[in-house]
Amino acid sequence: MRRMLAAPAVAIAVAAWFGGAAAVSRPVTIVAIGASNTSGWGVGGEAAYPARLEALLRERGYHATVINAGVPFQTTYWMLGRIDRDVPDGTRLVIIQPGGNDLRFFGSKANRAANIEAMVAKLRARGIQSIVYDPVFAPEDYQWDRVHLNAQAHAKIAQDLLARVIEAIDPPTTRRKTAGQRTTR
Repeated sequence: MRRMLAAPAVAIAVAAWFGGAAAVSRPVTIVAIGASNTSGWGVGGEAAYPARLEALLRERGYHATVINAGVPFQTTYWMLGRIDRDVPDGTRLVIIQPGGNDLRFFGSKANRAANIEAMVAKLRARGIQSIVYDPVFAPEDYQWDRVHLNAQAHAKIAQDLLARVIEAIDPPTTRRKTAGQRTTR
């Protein structure tokens, strides 16, 4: 009888250890700041990576809200100017997707880099973690205009960011106390 009871307990412990049904008690706010690609230009807000990332986090048991702070046509200069307004108190993480408007609209690589660094510093001063997401996208990731990302690219971005976001909002040291015992997030 004891063995019959022990087997389900071990199975539950193993599932919890490896990310099975997670008990999430505390909401997590994440802000995605960027320009038109962050906003979902051409694919809509529901298909944009912030909404997809939120769905992936919720599927894994995180009570996460990902705020889409993408504003079309903006450069990093304008993102820096609005970062304090667009990132509410209590935000745990900001994803910065600087995009290509700086260079498209006659900015310089040096100014773009300085603006990104200033955004990260502002967030750090507020105790908010950040991820700068600035990959080079493949040609097939773009819509017809070769500027804006398609729905498949947004899905890839959300998937690419998922592990990094979980690491930031729920590091392994807080995720697992002992074998089979999950902490609440």
